[in-house]
Amino acid sequence: MSRKYFGTDGIRGTVGQAPITPDFVLRLAHAVGRVLKRTENRPTVLIGKDTRISGYMLESALESGFNSAGVDVVLLGPLPTPGVAYLTRAQRASLGVVISASHNAFPDNGIKFFSAKGTKLPDEWELAVEAALDEPPVWADSPNLGKTKRLDDAAGRYIEFCKSTFASDLTLRGMTIAVDAAHGAAYHIAPKVFHELGAEVVCIGCSPDGLNINDNVGATHPEALVAQVKASKAHFGVALDGDADRLQLVDADGRLYNGDELVYLMAVERLDRGEPVPGVVGTLMTNMAVEVALNKRGVEFVRAKVGDRYVLEELHARGWLLGGEGSGHLLALDRHTTGDGLISALQVLQAVVRSGKTLAQLLQDVQLFPQTLLNVRLAPGQDWKKSEALARETRRAEAELEGTGRVLIRASGTEPLLRIMVEARDATVAQSTAERLVRAVKEG
Repeated sequence: MSRKYFGTDGIRGTVGQAPITPDFVLRLAHAVGRVLKRTENRPTVLIGKDTRISGYMLESALESGFNSAGVDVVLLGPLPTPGVAYLTRAQRASLGVVISASHNAFPDNGIKFFSAKGTKLPDEWELAVEAALDEPPVWADSPNLGKTKRLDDAAGRYIEFCKSTFASDLTLRGMTIAVDAAHGAAYHIAPKVFHELGAEVVCIGCSPDGLNINDNVGATHPEALVAQVKASKAHFGVALDGDADRLQLVDADGRLYNGDELVYLMAVERLDRGEPVPGVVGTLMTNMAVEVALNKRGVEFVRAKVGDRYVLEELHARGWLLGGEGSGHLLALDRHTTGDGLISALQVLQAVVRSGKTLAQLLQDVQLFPQTLLNVRLAPGQDWKKSEALARETRRAEAELEGTGRVLIRASGTEPLLRIMVEARDATVAQSTAERLVRAVKEG
């Protein structure tokens, strides 16, 4: 069955337009509450949010919906998505709820859920909620209504958890770290984590006003952090996105490191400490240089579909611990149950401190292959999969690039576009090959 409301990461949209309206969100919480009560008499849910102005409205709607189904609510206030996942597990709650649209601009918002174990929920659970949404509500009577309270030290508890993932015999003393929290959920948390581990912290993107989340700052706009690192002569820059589950890192020279490079570094750091790393999961978009470098170290590399949800599913299926994607969603399941930008940053900084090397030195074995990504608009009704010209040109390109590059062709999920990505050791080869494939698509 296909899902009507849930996407790959909860329910998301523009505030004031279906489904991100207070009436729908109230009904959603009521439906989720009814699903929870099928297996638990008195469920408790935690609700955290990012800094969007619409968070207040949606928080109230969720609270009312849950209470009306006989579910107790604990409000966490502004807190990163991975912080909600952690506290859901630590507090033995039935469910964690996050109000956030991640890296989107402030007019958008969304709702996503975590299980009692701090993990994302399966499709079957989401389908059960959608089925409950189609049923008439069953309002609890007064004696059975849920109650609401606030967890005042939620941020402090999460700060201590983040710090606990950094080796206890190491410190960040002597480092200056520029922190860009995207005016988002980690604005009051990220600076404290690095400061309490000994670093001198310089902040940008840490002054939310409800309207400026992700506005030319954060992991999706790292140029602001690059400029700040250079201006303050910082040793490192850490950029998070609006809900702080994504990371981009900058070194003292202003060079930006993406998720592909950082997941390799996390794997190698474990290998160098004698820990087993049977495999790493990336995505279809992960740079081939990472795969080549990991294979040289005897580490298997597997590609999942694009999206941290699919990376996580592949890790669970294989019993592995490390995975991620270039956008900065990184998973270290021996540290947390979900992707966490802060914890990922600490894992990278731990490798730097322990080795005494720079990021460039640690990543000297990974020379990223140039990638060319071109979009081709499809004509109405055009079935690109039946194009003989494209199939012929693809086979030719793959034969030419065997062992030195690759071709990835996929349709956009939101627009009538075909995305053609070619990766090769030589940038001109990647560009010319991609252009040949575009011509083949247009031939039909």
